[in-house]
Amino acid sequence: MKKIIILLIILIPINVKAISASSYIVMDTDTTRVLEGSNIHKKSLIASITKIMTAMVVINNTENLNIKKEMPEEILKSYGSGIYISVKEKLTTKELLYGLMLRSGNDAAIALAVLTAGSMEGFSKLMNETANFLNMNDSSFINSHGLEEKDKANISTTYDMALLSSYAIKNNVYKEITGTKEITVKSDIKTYLWHNKNRLLKEYKYCTGGKTGFTEKARRTLVTNASKNKVNLTVVTFNDGNDFNDHKELYEKYFKKLKNYKIVKKGKIKTNIDNTYIEESFNMSLTKEERKNIKVNINYYDTNVTNIIGNLTVTLNKKEYFKTNIIKKENVKPKDYALDFKGKRILLAEDNDLNAEIAIEILKEAGFQIERAGDGVECVSMLYVIFAEAAGVSCISSKIGSLNKKHPKEPRLLQGKYETQAKTQ
Repeated sequence: MKKIIILLIILIPINVKAISASSYIVMDTDTTRVLEGSNIHKKSLIASITKIMTAMVVINNTENLNIKKEMPEEILKSYGSGIYISVKEKLTTKELLYGLMLRSGNDAAIALAVLTAGSMEGFSKLMNETANFLNMNDSSFINSHGLEEKDKANISTTYDMALLSSYAIKNNVYKEITGTKEITVKSDIKTYLWHNKNRLLKEYKYCTGGKTGFTEKARRTLVTNASKNKVNLTVVTFNDGNDFNDHKELYEKYFKKLKNYKIVKKGKIKTNIDNTYIEESFNMSLTKEERKNIKVNINYYDTNVTNIIGNLTVTLNKKEYFKTNIIKKENVKPKDYALDFKGKRILLAEDNDLNAEIAIEILKEAGFQIERAGDGVECVSMLYVIFAEAAGVSCISSKIGSLNKKHPKEPRLLQGKYETQAKTQ
């Protein structure tokens, strides 16, 4: 009896969810950190996810996306999926981009290549230059649509395509287009209604964009992006018959595990040298355990010929994810603040950008409404004033005494700093 029970237990299947892709990757969009994957550097055919690269090359090389252009004769060579445009029909470049990304139009891809670079050969050169710029070291492109051409084809890896997608989704034009569920477009002769083939946009509320792909040789390829609580992720799958479900499950897995943490904040920082600051903040999506292992490193230069005295880096498991210069604030006495209480408003003039930035930040925190009054001048609605010596803000004016006599409820100079007093209106 015991043997039978043991046998039954052994035969019970374990419920393990497996990704059905031949290669896949989950990437942190913000840092391009690889969170999970399999065969991420394996070179494969990529089909129509090629069009992510096409879109970015067009966006980066077109000054005005809203100019109407005639469709070139080269679109007659198109086959496969299309938006069915006609020669000499007039559409804007941006409208073509919608047809490219939502409907995967191969005719749109050909038109965009010719209109942007004059020929497919010229356009593919721009594609490969962009790939090189993004360190897509295992990628090569021969056309803008992704179809195989005899013994030649576009080649990439899940890792490289995740790099591309992470770069692209940070572009506002691309993000707007790839995240559009449907759109109506009117040319000079037709009206089109295009629905996005990326089902995840409708089926998963955190999806922000992506691109589908398919050919008989490449099989199903899919790139998507998703964001939740400031955690931004990219998933890429090759040859995956269950791709949409796999993407959703991978997103859910990592949205549960990760939280977005502020690692360093721009502004004044403590170093071995007085009055130092950094100009950038840095956030990173991490698990609780990873947050404990984050290291913020301050590195000093041996000699300094400028006000850059070193750099600050952020590392996790000895890999660097952020680097910024540490700058020493110049010891230049700033000009006094010019105060004008007419109409209960304050004009702040400061010749030191850092001082002005700190002063305005403090004023905002104190309840002021900041308005631009002119070049280099901020105009502030008077609620109450708070200046902090600790923040390094100089607040000196010889006119304070007379102003206090006329406006006894206004802030008064007390031992070299302003005393904070509330002002009701």
